[in-house]
Amino acid sequence: MKIHESAENYLETILLLSKKQSYVRSIDVANELNFSKPSVSVAMKNLRTSGHITVDHAGHISLTETGLHIAESVLERHRVLSQMLIQLGVAPEIASEDACRLEHILSKESFDAIKNHIEHSTRK
Repeated sequence: MKIHESAENYLETILLLSKKQSYVRSIDVANELNFSKPSVSVAMKNLRTSGHITVDHAGHISLTETGLHIAESVLERHRVLSQMLIQLGVAPEIASEDACRLEHILSKESFDAIKNHIEHSTRK
């Protein structure tokens, strides 16, 4: 199932925050992305409805199995694409920004080819 780029960004952000802190709340996501709390609340409702996250009584957000799979996939794409651009001589900050856009539009076939190339070039 294809989800929108914004949903992928929210899921990736929840995953990254969950690696840094014991729980994630909507306000944490809003602060991390520099978005308004109402915008994040709407997005969290949509992600809850679509089955990508759960929110407990205390407002703590958790990724479902499906949400985690998507978040990990987007994060892997971001890291691989950033690495490739840095290896090509792009400044790390610009590489990260560009990877953030590319990670959503690149086909699976192209991404797999890039990943395979990087894995083989780093083993040499």
